[in-house]
Amino acid sequence: MHRSRTLPAPPHELWAIVGDTHHLPRWWPRVTRVEAVEGDAFTQVLATGKGVPVRADYRIVESAPPALLRWEQQVVNTPFERILASSSVEVRLEPAGEAGTVVSLALAQRMRGLGTLGGFMVRSAARRQLDGALDGLEALL
Repeated sequence: MHRSRTLPAPPHELWAIVGDTHHLPRWWPRVTRVEAVEGDAFTQVLATGKGVPVRADYRIVESAPPALLRWEQQVVNTPFERILASSSVEVRLEPAGEAGTVVSLALAQRMRGLGTLGGFMVRSAARRQLDGALDGLEALL
């Protein structure tokens, strides 16, 4: 799933937000806090619809300031392993002249054992998540 939007800020200003995992609760949907930031690893604490906190571990696998950031969820030996084979997020920042920056977000998820309807539901949820992230970034500007 891929979503993009032009935001009225230069890439370096947006990178100050997206390039620092501590800022994820400010713009990424359902993230209430970030813990255990060590090197390229971090843990997101997510809020479920019922308010139950869920921890998910991630690792930054590519970083090229101020243009590209990609992180992967660590699913092996976690409760997420039952439904996810893999999950990664990519953030691209491309200058758009005086208009600002084109922010492109991509969420790639490989699911385990979901049929056609399950795949549709996952794509729909991914679209809402990426649109929410772009809304969050835009609100910070």
